Amino acid sequence: MRGPDRRTTARARRLRQVDNDAERLLWGALRARRLNGFKFVRQLPIDRYFADFACREIRLVVELDGHQHAGSDYDRTRNAVMAANGWNVARFWSHHVMREMGSVLETIVAIADGRLNEPVSSIDLTLVLAGPPSS
Repeated sequence: MRGPDRRTTARARRLRQVDNDAERLLWGALRARRLNGFKFVRQLPIDRYFADFACREIRLVVELDGHQHAGSDYDRTRNAVMAANGWNVARFWSHHVMREMGSVLETIVAIADGRLNEPVSSIDLTLVLAGPPSS
């Protein structure tokens, strides 16, 4: 089949309509190449998941998590699938975006510029690096 998958496109559109305050705030900083000229999109389908924000140019997914994501096996699986598809995944807590937007944006730029290139698992950031792309 050529062209977009209509069901996937419809689902991505629905997801874009139900963002929360943190997602709206971060999207305001990422959209229209506002962050160092990087083009981000929202709700990009990757395998069977949808990335909150993604920059195809640098293969970076940015995910925002609420408290329900703490220690989530589902999110570990999502990260692994996205990484296996060649995407780096940066996860931030939604409250961190609301309170420390500057540091979140600086961290995204550091990842995009290749200055942050080791996996990270901390209280306010999880960075999963891409594995070899699956075929």
